[in-house]
Amino acid sequence: MAAEVRVYISIGSNVDRERYVTAALDALSAWFGELIISPVYDSEAVGFDGSPFLNLVVGVDTTLPVAELSQRFKQLEAENGRRRDVPKFSARTLDLDILTYGDAVGRIEGVELPRGEILKNAFVLRPLAYIAPEETHPVCGKSYGQLWREYSTGQRLWPVDFNWQGRQISIAAG
Repeated sequence: MAAEVRVYISIGSNVDRERYVTAALDALSAWFGELIISPVYDSEAVGFDGSPFLNLVVGVDTTLPVAELSQRFKQLEAENGRRRDVPKFSARTLDLDILTYGDAVGRIEGVELPRGEILKNAFVLRPLAYIAPEETHPVCGKSYGQLWREYSTGQRLWPVDFNWQGRQISIAAG
């Protein structure tokens, strides 16, 4: 049996946001059990003029290979109304991306790891740094906490109140 590996997954939605983020969390919980969940952030759309997104990062432990994870996530996106016949930068019901798969580096089973957005987008790095501040980026060798402290692009995001399965998993800044 394959050894378990920690995988970090970004979740985003800017269409009926609470509904689709909840659907993603429900599916991930059903597949992987215990989830490590970051706060949920409201963020401006990047790359296009659109409604704000809800974004978060979830950590799971799994023995599934990268290709199977990627396929499951694409299927979950499709089941939740994600369209692939629209421009890359456009509104979406649900977006799930594998950010890291253990310390894997390179193009693995069609997925580029670690995902480049970690170093580019506040809505990926901030929640990742929140749940894994001491873990290190497998390419640059800096911790996610350090990367967040050094981050500066002007991208803005705000923590929001969010409830899932009867508990508050995120609290808006007061």
